[in-house]
Amino acid sequence: SLSAATSAVWLAAYGLFVLSQNSMVLSAAIFITLIGLIIYLHFVKIDQESLLVIGSLGIQVTSSYASGKESTTFIEMSRVKDVVINEAIHMQKVIYYLCILLRDPGDPQGVSEVVPLFQSSKPRLDCLIEVYKSCQEILEQRKTAPQSS
Repeated sequence: SLSAATSAVWLAAYGLFVLSQNSMVLSAAIFITLIGLIIYLHFVKIDQESLLVIGSLGIQVTSSYASGKESTTFIEMSRVKDVVINEAIHMQKVIYYLCILLRDPGDPQGVSEVVPLFQSSKPRLDCLIEVYKSCQEILEQRKTAPQSS
């Protein structure tokens, strides 16, 4: 999509340059392309995703962008119902992804929200299974640990 957008800007700029013979059109195309690239690197391109699960506190999901910016989301453990591997069919392919199921405050047996993880990195199923097993161990320890009041 980045290549397509860049190509479209450059083709439009070249067409306008040929019609107007004004070099400012090409300068504007360079400027627009650079601004678009900076926006893409700062808000779209995710380099790394991480998951930190602490049984007594919650789950922290961190995304690191190509520009160095980080986005962190924290989910309290009391809101977590379960962690599951879900599958989806996209085009002619089955895609597996890890999800956090959040409790419905009104219905203890229900799920209020599904939070997908690792949407940018799209790890293979064998990697997801390892993360899933680790999460399940922590969730199981939390269930068997005595609850403090």
